Amino acid sequence: MSVERKIMKVLNGDTVTPPPVWIMRQAGRYLPEYRATRSKANGFLDLCYTPDLAVEVTLQPIHRYELDAAILFSDILVVPDALKRGVRFVEGEGPRLDPIDADGIAKLDASGMHDHLVPVYETVRRLRAELPAETTLLGFCGAPWTVATYMIAGKGTPDQAPARLFGYRERAAMERLLDILADMSAEYLIRQLDEGADAVQVFDSWASVLEEETFEAFCVRPMKRIVDKVRSAKPDAKIIGFPKGAGTLYRDYRQKTGVDALGLDWTVPLSLAAELQKEGPVQGNLDPMRVIAGRDAIREGVDRILDALGNGPLIFNLGHGITPQADPEDVGYLVNRVRGQA
Repeated sequence: MSVERKIMKVLNGDTVTPPPVWIMRQAGRYLPEYRATRSKANGFLDLCYTPDLAVEVTLQPIHRYELDAAILFSDILVVPDALKRGVRFVEGEGPRLDPIDADGIAKLDASGMHDHLVPVYETVRRLRAELPAETTLLGFCGAPWTVATYMIAGKGTPDQAPARLFGYRERAAMERLLDILADMSAEYLIRQLDEGADAVQVFDSWASVLEEETFEAFCVRPMKRIVDKVRSAKPDAKIIGFPKGAGTLYRDYRQKTGVDALGLDWTVPLSLAAELQKEGPVQGNLDPMRVIAGRDAIREGVDRILDALGNGPLIFNLGHGITPQADPEDVGYLVNRVRGQA
């Protein structure tokens, strides 16, 4: 007898009560077991590329909270790493890459991508074999625009000014870079689906810095390219798009890209979220700071979201990744509150 995965039901447009729940960055530094496992790795990328360790940390929040989805433990920068952009993680400072310019974009070679990412595909395959049958396995990648911001600046910046300036000054080169990343990302997601992922999420964490015209060109167009290419290989693929900070531009993002569900950040008013939900599933959108603030703040935030969105297709989540300061016991309270058990 087949087991119904609740998140897949929601992605098909069904309302599930109580809604299924998972948490962005659920395998992370707030968990003592994650910190213990990470200490075994020779750096963050080694953790991503070592299937034994990546499987272990992916499963940790499932074992602790029995969440409805596990999301592959990896990083959005494994794609530029496969392009040999010198990706490394500096303790206390974050990611660093070799910055790219228009000449460098013209020379990019993605031919060795799948060989480079073999360990990630092995992790996905092993996860599907080890996860409970009822647990959805999510694959993911970074959206082309967000990945490009790191590639151009060589690091994260507060407002992504280097990438925005490059987009205005070197429009053709920027669009070429986004096309390369979209094609690579689509192939990457197809392979994750081949290896057992049930659905995939695309994170556009820096969509918020774009104006309307560049949002269309740098966020929507590459995402549509990904969706079209994935669906050409996997017609039934379920795809969650998360253009963080898109505001009112969320309205036509789903229609123009073809994603099945919208990941909503915590700044999206619940009135707008309810309007968006009329067109299809939504995911989100509790402020991660409520998790740190304590149980009263968690209860109030969870209840407001359930009141506004609980009668339609909803995947409960935070509006962005959980932070290292979160108390694991309070995260357990959050999950139980969503399920009506607290």
